[in-house]
Amino acid sequence: MNKQTIQIKGRTVGSGYPTYIIAEMSANHAGSIDHAKEIIHAAKESGADCIKIQTYTADTMTIDCHNEYFNITDGTWKGENLYGLYLKAYTPWEWQAELKAEADKTGIDFFSTPFDRTSVDFLEGIGMEFYKIASFELVDIPLIRYVASKGKPIIMSTGMGSLAEIEEAVAAVREAGNDRLALLRCASAYPAISDSMNLATMADMGERFKVPVGLSDHSMGSVGAVASVAMGGSIIEKHFCLDRAIKNPDSTFSMEPAEFAAMVQDVRQAEKAIGIVNYGATEAEQGNLAFRRSIFVTEDIPAGGTLTPENIRVIRPSNGLKPKYYEEVLGKTALREIKRGTPLSWELISE
Repeated sequence: MNKQTIQIKGRTVGSGYPTYIIAEMSANHAGSIDHAKEIIHAAKESGADCIKIQTYTADTMTIDCHNEYFNITDGTWKGENLYGLYLKAYTPWEWQAELKAEADKTGIDFFSTPFDRTSVDFLEGIGMEFYKIASFELVDIPLIRYVASKGKPIIMSTGMGSLAEIEEAVAAVREAGNDRLALLRCASAYPAISDSMNLATMADMGERFKVPVGLSDHSMGSVGAVASVAMGGSIIEKHFCLDRAIKNPDSTFSMEPAEFAAMVQDVRQAEKAIGIVNYGATEAEQGNLAFRRSIFVTEDIPAGGTLTPENIRVIRPSNGLKPKYYEEVLGKTALREIKRGTPLSWELISE
């Protein structure tokens, strides 16, 4: 199992440490800074360690063009034009320093996904302490190099990425002298289904690249998140909204606060269940040791009598000699009368 860790704001993230749980705001603010602030508070109350936003504009993502290349023909956003979709979904840059301050005040980590050099420069200007690389930007090697050059932790999603593409992206980070990297498995469908997660790939990435790994989960429910933690995942990212009734481009595949809180509880319980390597009885099991089997006298044996299968047996409870001595004590002699129901001990029999 990969043991690599990274530090995020003084917290160790990686194998053997509590799962780092990210609530992705994305477009769920629905154009309202008040909604955005409410989401920050609700995420904290629901158990998230971090709130994430995205830093782009329609013009930094694409161009205002309506030919066939720029129109979406299927999926969640069928019928949308790319430029129009990003106009609806983006988080205004003038909000972002204020949202970061709100998160700091609330006691929840805050970071963002930049999508071009101008957004990186902007985020540097407001004191961003770590970064996300989105799955769709995995192949934007110049962007990855630029983000890595800032020397800050990077959590990079790998949805749709071939092994060669992931290798190139990881190399770009490391060639910039940055070894503060974690990789997320991601099924880049909206919403995703559990059949597409292939969490074995997440575990394999950890072994190949010697980095912390986790899951960027666009599915509904907690199954993927809990399974990823059981398989060694250290980071969970889920889209988070106040209410799916507040319609926006991300609402249909986002978790509401009660759902998110239930997922966090499930993840924390899974961590406890995974526990540590520990052989032998746990503290809770100590009382049950009494009900193991041992050797008991099952018929009265006179002094000088011989121990036979007819007068000793391996039964519950555990007060007598361990069952492994059964063959050894057969044929030995009782040093005194032994009553039925007596646990057998070495003191009662001859050598």
